[in-house]
Amino acid sequence: MKKKESKYPIPIREWSEDDRPREKLLKYGEHTLSNAELLAIMIRTGAPGKSAVDIGRELLHRFKSLRAMSGVDTSEFKKITGLKNAKIAQIKAAIELGRRMLSEEKALEGPVKSSSDVVGFLMPLMGNQKKERFVLLLLDKRNAISEVMDIEYGTVDQANPYIRDIIQMAIRYNAPSIIDADKRFTKSLMMAAKATGISFFDHIIIGDNSYFSFADEGLIGEYKAVAIREL
Repeated sequence: MKKKESKYPIPIREWSEDDRPREKLLKYGEHTLSNAELLAIMIRTGAPGKSAVDIGRELLHRFKSLRAMSGVDTSEFKKITGLKNAKIAQIKAAIELGRRMLSEEKALEGPVKSSSDVVGFLMPLMGNQKKERFVLLLLDKRNAISEVMDIEYGTVDQANPYIRDIIQMAIRYNAPSIIDADKRFTKSLMMAAKATGISFFDHIIIGDNSYFSFADEGLIGEYKAVAIREL
């Protein structure tokens, strides 16, 4: 008589030690694990009928790649059985750490000299975002980056950072120069910065592995001239 197959997969804890993701990582190194196995370590436990590795594979199948997952909203993760808030938070935190590590590798040790310096620093942090992201870079007197701040998240139509809050942050951190990443209120922000004695270095829009620099296009100089005339 043929033995009836089990409805559920064998739990990871019952796998051979060399096949368990956590033990495999510690014994042979993280580079030996597949993406699904690395995700499984963060997910930790499976769901009825699915191991943590199965959930990892399902994530990759649904979102196609780790890079694509970086911009996925929490609600999309919840559509996968076995993923609740704690596990989703662990996955998103790990992805963000990876993104920040890439940014650190390109971190500027000296002063900001051009828009390409800023883009090289921010691109790993800004890539694959589903929502518009406003980032404020505060520069010290040497024009070196001293702080990186998120002002607000939102859709392209809804995002509405407040000029007053941005200027107050720059003053609070004693930053003589700022870089802002929103097109719609650049001129007003330039006026406010000029009125408070803060230098406005550039406004850079980043997306789809490309960027637009207001300074490179001569617009920052144009806005500055207007601010000088009107203030």
